[in-house]
Amino acid sequence: MSNQIIHQKPVSKHGKNVAIIAYFTLVGWIVALIMFGQKPTRLGAFHLRQSLGLFLTGVILSFIPLVGWALVFPLLILWIVGLVQACEGEAKPLPFVGNFYQQTLRYVI
Repeated sequence: MSNQIIHQKPVSKHGKNVAIIAYFTLVGWIVALIMFGQKPTRLGAFHLRQSLGLFLTGVILSFIPLVGWALVFPLLILWIVGLVQACEGEAKPLPFVGNFYQQTLRYVI
């Protein structure tokens, strides 16, 4: 699947808030999920999946000595990219892993 942008007209403030909060720790993700449950938006769902995918990937990498730990830095870069896109109200998959997260976690959120 190619990189695609999910267009949403216009971006709601609630959806953007959910998207941003989802990137701030697991507690922030849970708060964002609760907010999303009150008023679901495509942007919120998209970034909930992206941030959950990054979190789970980080947890898995933390158990792999050296190689996994070395990959945490690129994961941090992806986290920053996701957060910036959430702040801008964009729903663009993260490089390398974004489409995988969207497909794999689509039944979770």
